[in-house]
Amino acid sequence: MPFYEKLTGSTATRFAFAGVNLASVGPFLLFAGPDEAVQRVAGVAATLAVSNLDTAVEEAEAGGAEIVMPIQPTPNGRRAVLRHAHGGVFEHVGP
Repeated sequence: MPFYEKLTGSTATRFAFAGVNLASVGPFLLFAGPDEAVQRVAGVAATLAVSNLDTAVEEAEAGGAEIVMPIQPTPNGRRAVLRHAHGGVFEHVGP
């Protein structure tokens, strides 16, 4: 954690979700936990922080994205997981 805090100039915010321990540090979302729980997170290519999650999901879907996991609450806001038209799987997080 200290490496990422120094790199970003941010302090880590730690939380747990779905059996995984997470830390948000600047633009990075780091995770650790049991293999089974981590595998659910590891399939995501990146986490995208958006200012309006509803709009981001609507625009992505209109552009051909498939909703893998609909918008749901988390300890640090809300999230959705989408498979973009080119095949990449991305978590979108925001208020």
